[in-house]
Formats: sequence, structure tokens, C-alpha cells
Amino acid sequence: MKIISLFSGAGGLDKGFEKAGFNTIWANEYDSKIWGTFEHNFPNTKLEKKSITKVLSNEVPNCDGIIGGPPCQSWSEAGAGRGIEDKRGQLFYDYIRILNEKKPKFFLAENVSGILHPKHQNAFLNILKEFKNAGYEVSSKLLNANDFDVPQDRLRVIIVGYRLDLGKKFEFPNPQKNKLVLKDAIGDLGFAKHAQEGNKTNEGDLEISNHEYMNGGFSTIYMSRNRVRSWDEPSFTIQAGGRHAPLHPQAPKMQFVEQNKRIFVPNKEHLYRRLSVRECARIQTFPDDFIFKYKNIADGYKMIGNAVPVNLAYHLANKIFNDLNQSLNQQK
Repeated sequence: MKIISLFSGAGGLDKGFEKAGFNTIWANEYDSKIWGTFEHNFPNTKLEKKSITKVLSNEVPNCDGIIGGPPCQSWSEAGAGRGIEDKRGQLFYDYIRILNEKKPKFFLAENVSGILHPKHQNAFLNILKEFKNAGYEVSSKLLNANDFDVPQDRLRVIIVGYRLDLGKKFEFPNPQKNKLVLKDAIGDLGFAKHAQEGNKTNEGDLEISNHEYMNGGFSTIYMSRNRVRSWDEPSFTIQAGGRHAPLHPQAPKMQFVEQNKRIFVPNKEHLYRRLSVRECARIQTFPDDFIFKYKNIADGYKMIGNAVPVNLAYHLANKIFNDLNQSLNQQK
């Protein structure tokens, strides 16, 4: 089954859908720092590099489905939270515009949990209404990726729609009983290299691709909370900024001093380092043969932190794939 991908990023959604049997034939990504990574890992997919606001529907091939995560900064609890007032928030409507004109069998959209904040309620309900008006039976739910073979606590809103003529409603898959933890994801990864001066990559000088971590101090905001999860726990959410990457579980949990202030345990400071780019990729369930291309290590963290975890995408895609096949068989 053929799909197109909007706001593709590094391709976490695409990789999960590929694993479930879909084929991304066309993708759209505007950030030039991501193009090299996407094209390396999806060599057979046509990548359209202009802004989605300039993409006309007749430039988009016909397909069975549309997937994508419109930019989430507008809705993030950590950001300004301007939502639909922000131009990036309005990109949701370009997603709906293309959906409306192509009318594929299904769509899947992903966004941060902040979109459910009471101040965004009307905007979110309006987005759901627009999806319904486009001719789709719409389902939405807040999921934790850790319930779907992802070794990380990561809350995300998933919206899935089936075209009305299919006569089906998407039912979200049940959470997996066994929850993955950090040891499952990165327990076999050995020594990681620190980035070169200026946080440039060690590319070509790494035994394991992308297994390098950002240098630099830690802000007071960072030091206000414990940033260490143990080997037997899932990771904290992998964010899009390397400076806020969680710390490696080799270190003891940070020591409480007073409210909003913690320190590294004295005499154990050498154990505290940020997770490497590859470790973050593993936690986001990218396979090791998925190579991230960058010169500045910050761009690697950003790509991975903005991605949909591959295994979460796979569980959703697998359900959609089976539903569509069942629907096709019933129509024969």
C-alpha cells in the first residue's frame, strides 16, 4: 500500500509504516538539515523540499494514506503554547487541505500532549471537526509510547481517520504487557565519544554510527530536576535539544539540595554524561542501520527528538494495514 508523508522529519513514522508493509512513495520536509538523513535512509522515496504551504495537491501523487506530524512547538507545554495563533500551528490546515483534495483511504496525524491543554481545546476540537468534514471517521487518543515497545515515557496524541465509505472506525491497539526499559535499549552499547570542539561530529571516527554525545555545561533549569533514570526504568522523554538530553543510567540519581536545585553526587561527577545521539535513537527505536547525517551534533539530537518512535508507529500502522486489508476483502 502506498502512502505519502507530510512533515516527514527524519522518518520515524515512515520507518514504522514501512515495517508494517506500507511504502512511502512521496514525502515533504522543509528543513534542509534533515534532507541528507531522509534521503540516505529512504533512497526510493521522492522528497519534496519546499514548504507545504507552497505544495499544490496536483503535485502530490495518489495514495492509500497520508501520515505526518505537523510541527508541535506551538502546542508544546514547554514552549510558548500559542497553538493555532502560531503560523506553525496553522500548518495543521495545510495537512487537512491536501487530505481533502487527495481523499486517501486513511490518515494518521501525531502531536504533543500539550494540544489537549484547556487553552487549546477549541482549536483542537476544530481540527477534529475539519478532519470529519473532509469525509473521515475520526479517532483520537493520548498514548504513552512505553506501552508500545518503546523504552521511554513519551505522551503523544494520535489522530487516525478512515474514509467514510470504508465503513470502519479505527480502534487503538491494546498496550503491550511487557514494558521495555533502558537496559533493553542501550545495555549493550559501550563507550561513547564526546563531540569534537564546537560540538561537531566525529563522523568517520566512530565504531558505532552516531554514538557520540554533546559537550557543555548544564543550565540551572536542567539541574532543577533529576535527569537520571536507572537501567531498570524507561527513559525520560527524548527531547529535540541535545542540551536537555537525559543523563546516562551509569550515574546515580542526582542529589536533592532544595526545591528546584539538584547536584551531581560528589566524587561521582565523572559518571554524568548526556545520552549519545545513537542511544537516543535506540530509545526512539530506530534500528542501528538508520544513519543520521549531520555536522553539528545538535542537529542529530533535534531530528531524533522530533521523531515518532518507530515501534509506536509500527503498532499503529500494523492495525491500519490489517483493517484496510479486511475492508478490501469484504468489498470483493
